[in-house]
Amino acid sequence: MRRVPSLALIVLIMGELVTPASGQLIIGHRGASHDAPENTLAAFKLAIEQGGDGFEGDYWLGAGDRIVCLHDADTKRVAGVKLSVTRTPWEQLRALDIGSWKAPQWKDERIPTYEQCLAILPAGKKFFVELKSKGEVVAPIRKAIVESKFPREQIVFISFHASAIAECKKQMPDVKALWLCGFDKPKKKGDKRKTADEVADTLDEIHADGLNAQAVPDYVDAKFIARLRERGYPKFGVWTVDDPKVAKFYADLGASAITTNRPGWLREQLHDNPR
Repeated sequence: MRRVPSLALIVLIMGELVTPASGQLIIGHRGASHDAPENTLAAFKLAIEQGGDGFEGDYWLGAGDRIVCLHDADTKRVAGVKLSVTRTPWEQLRALDIGSWKAPQWKDERIPTYEQCLAILPAGKKFFVELKSKGEVVAPIRKAIVESKFPREQIVFISFHASAIAECKKQMPDVKALWLCGFDKPKKKGDKRKTADEVADTLDEIHADGLNAQAVPDYVDAKFIARLRERGYPKFGVWTVDDPKVAKFYADLGASAITTNRPGWLREQLHDNPR
């Protein structure tokens, strides 16, 4: 078990991810995906224009070690053509229109690479990098960061794959990495939601910096968060929050980051209904 940090250390650690003005980072989920096609440069830019503190995108290791930004394992939903994101040559993926499904105005949007997403992030903003591939994607991502000389303090790795987070901390211990965990109600008899202690056990094992939790207020509540803090994990983020009441609930619990499809709108709602 990790040693529980002092209050002063908790404040210091929280400060690494928290913006003083709002109390927590507002991160555009796949960009400003309510208004623009998800995981496109247009959506990422719009998230920043709307006042987001950064954006989140999904990354796979594709053919030729190309790091490709797409949520699904194939392109059917956003392009109408089913191609594997990990096996299809980049030239074929890049030719796809992934914007028209949202609205005709976005017809020229293409699948971006990790490097392209790095290049558009302004100074001081956060880049939440969800690893859809497992540990094999980490070395190519590290290479891209080194070659671009991108400030590492602007990057936060997130993944449902515990092994991917462990590999991030092994190869880039100075970059923040949070484990993603869902908390839907069990669908089958015998299934159980992970307890705070079970989550903390995994965080210990993979040397993660904290949890990025599904926003489920009736389960991931004050007691749950308090237990994580007792176990030495003061930082937590939540996804994907488009309900102002839920956002305020987690803001009051001290969430370091709230991921939303509507970053500009949600910030306005929190400003109009302050903590």
